[in-house]
Amino acid sequence: MVDQVQAERMTSAKGFIAALDQSGGSTPKALARYGIQPSAYSGEAEMFALIDQMRARIVTSPAFSGDRVLAAILFEETMERDFAGKPAAHYLWQDKGVVPFLKIDQGLADAADGVQVMKPLPGLDDLLDRAVQHGFFGTKERSVIGAADPGGIAAIVEQQFEVAHRVLGHGLIPILEPEVTITIPDKTAAEDLLLREITRHLADLSADEKVIIKLSLPSVTNFYRPLTEHPRVMRVVALSGGYSRTEADALLAEDTGEIASFSRALTEGLSAQQSDAEFNATLDRSIQEIYDASVAG
Repeated sequence: MVDQVQAERMTSAKGFIAALDQSGGSTPKALARYGIQPSAYSGEAEMFALIDQMRARIVTSPAFSGDRVLAAILFEETMERDFAGKPAAHYLWQDKGVVPFLKIDQGLADAADGVQVMKPLPGLDDLLDRAVQHGFFGTKERSVIGAADPGGIAAIVEQQFEVAHRVLGHGLIPILEPEVTITIPDKTAAEDLLLREITRHLADLSADEKVIIKLSLPSVTNFYRPLTEHPRVMRVVALSGGYSRTEADALLAEDTGEIASFSRALTEGLSAQQSDAEFNATLDRSIQEIYDASVAG
């Protein structure tokens, strides 16, 4: 059963989603940007422990609260960890007023037809059961579009909605993330195909089913406005996708109805070497800038 208080917050409250779901492939780069080089750790266990220390430092900071941050996306391993001595999802909601989401994809398959669909998801139903038990509101799953290939984009969206239906069946709200690579020459054409496919699949949702859709910032301002106004869409959120925070904020501020779901742009400027005062001040500025861009439209 979907938590109606959290659902109302995700539907209409002001703020943005903090994407703190760095996984195996993205963690080394995230740690390097944070000032921790690969030579500082040995093996995945140490690496994940360090990235979780970074996440914990962010979410326990006085700058991080539900006043500006609507929700946070966590990595599967973080689901089993604590923040400030309390299970991660419970801490986010009960102590910070931040709605917890869980990243459920297991990485990307090899490129085919201009896209990378998600790898198979064995044990998905068990993972979704555990997410419910741990107090999560929803999930997030990512795939990547690298060309305006009609067949490839149709396959990506079909897979995203197949997973979304399973997530909804467990009483969770899915964030679909078919990311368009911002550097491809046919980005505008890819976005046109993507919007068409998403709209077609939304028609298959029942009246009481809603999804959140996470998309790259579009080439044309307000291009995804039909999705922000769609009755089956709880929210449209934007990923920074390689833009700097300043660039992403400027683009987002122009798009009516979209809010941010930034990862790299959120942690930009944070460092393990900063004092708590420096860290909290930097994070506060980042959160305020992203919040301002999210509410501008």
